[in-house]
Amino acid sequence: MKQIIHTNLAPQAIGPYSQAVLANGMLFISGQLGVKPNGEFAGNSVEEQAKQSLENIKNILAEAKMDFKNVVKTTIFLANIDDFAKVNDIYATYFDADYPARSTIAVKTLPKNGLVEIETIATV
Repeated sequence: MKQIIHTNLAPQAIGPYSQAVLANGMLFISGQLGVKPNGEFAGNSVEEQAKQSLENIKNILAEAKMDFKNVVKTTIFLANIDDFAKVNDIYATYFDADYPARSTIAVKTLPKNGLVEIETIATV
């Protein structure tokens, strides 16, 4: 059985997908761009967009009664791999020492020409 998780404190889906799905004790959060809930980018820098992406994830986790301690895996998509260190610095402020598993991938383009997108898997 699956449950759709939705909050108005994160951007609405821009296609046929859900913000997050809870199934069998696992929360799967769709990739979050650095877009505010009103649909506008948080700024033009990768740092601003990374922070907003993580704020969106935080709000979706909260809607599911979870927080970053529940996160077991993230995938970060970067429009420019040279931004790895900048995003890593922002990312580190959201997690404690028991970090989740993570992959970081450089991609040619992100939706809406974003600079960073982060998808997340958490467990109850």
